Amino acid sequence: MKNTRYIILKALLRVEGDEAYSNLVLDEVLSDESLDSRDKAFVSAIFYGVLERRISLDYIIRRHSSVRLKKIEPEVLEILRMSVYQLVFMDKVPDNAAVNEAVSLCKREKLYRSSGFVNGLLRSVTRAEDRFPLPDEKDTAKYLSVKYSCPDEIVSLWLADYGREAAEGVLSSLSGRPPIFIRVNTLRTTQEKLIALLAEEGVSAEKTALPNALSMKYTGAISALEAYREGLFHVQDLSSQICCELVGVRDGDTVSDVCAAPGGKTLTLAQRTPSGEVFSFDIHENKLRLISASASRLGIGNVIVKCRDAASDDPIVMSDAVLCDVPCSGLGVLRRKPEIRYKSDPGVDTLPGIQLSILESSARFVKPGGTLVYSTCTLNRRENNDNAASFLKAHPEFSPKTLTLPEGVSRTVEEEPNCLTLFPQTNGTDGFFIAAFCRS
Repeated sequence: MKNTRYIILKALLRVEGDEAYSNLVLDEVLSDESLDSRDKAFVSAIFYGVLERRISLDYIIRRHSSVRLKKIEPEVLEILRMSVYQLVFMDKVPDNAAVNEAVSLCKREKLYRSSGFVNGLLRSVTRAEDRFPLPDEKDTAKYLSVKYSCPDEIVSLWLADYGREAAEGVLSSLSGRPPIFIRVNTLRTTQEKLIALLAEEGVSAEKTALPNALSMKYTGAISALEAYREGLFHVQDLSSQICCELVGVRDGDTVSDVCAAPGGKTLTLAQRTPSGEVFSFDIHENKLRLISASASRLGIGNVIVKCRDAASDDPIVMSDAVLCDVPCSGLGVLRRKPEIRYKSDPGVDTLPGIQLSILESSARFVKPGGTLVYSTCTLNRRENNDNAASFLKAHPEFSPKTLTLPEGVSRTVEEEPNCLTLFPQTNGTDGFFIAAFCRS
């Protein structure tokens, strides 16, 4: 039998030390056929739990440790985080099991001198009357930071940009596994047929308010599903599908997706204009090859991939619609990639200028009467609403295009009619921003 806690420890050290993406590390771990479904669920729960709750866990550890966190060996600190997570946030793990396994893990890693320290600290946590005491709520940012395990800087940013209610709503969505959404390949099947086929494979899929968008409950490798191999769907968060809906393409349109990787929007837009053309641009050749492979799997023949820097002056075809889904700080997808929140510099100050230059460069290739859409997967007004306003101010040849929201989509905060910020607590989506403009 595999030692699941040892597997979790090594996976966490890879994310921490090698700065590897959590989803890729976990996918690799779960591909181990010697792990049964129960083991995989346990590994996933603690792995993501520790990443999501790191600030809360470190706060608890500090209260019981005579040694500063920076002085604790990385392996020992991860063992403590794993164990405190089990003691405080998992009801089904007995205290003795969590403590004893932590000590055994220290000995397995030849951390003999640390085993007594780990045992003593964890026993102290188990004896505490309140295992997770919070800071004084008068310091709002600090209180919310520890409660929801999100850095003070991000909490303060959201409080300033969106207010307490909206900010806490986002923070409360950061724990637990987010839903999986897929987009029905309308070139090959229908919602009803795909739901039935997935059910035959033991997968529950349900309709959403957005046409051809399904929510899916599945803990295995999606790429192993027969319906996936047959090209009947692709994985795409609901926020990105809403964005494609608001681009408003019609069959026969020419569309340019200027920052296309990983390609989900390209694929959805191509299905919406089967007799048109969708140009998919990205600066990375390897990512373009993946987009081409996905289009081939889905039987999409109207996607043209080309390597191009979106901020360059290199010309592209004049288009009925241009989508600029620009590189961003990623603060809207923290629940999917919890490690992003611990980056020393996510780019909230440096990225807005790059984003605006991409938008301005791409605007030149919108046909008269055509649509320009700017989007990000972040929650930060400087990268979002402020950039949209700056673009309009500098480009009188464009006017704001009022967004008609799809059924079931609601606003969380007041903003310009051509802008939409999607919040997870309101629409079940990732955090996302969309702004639309029309060329005169």
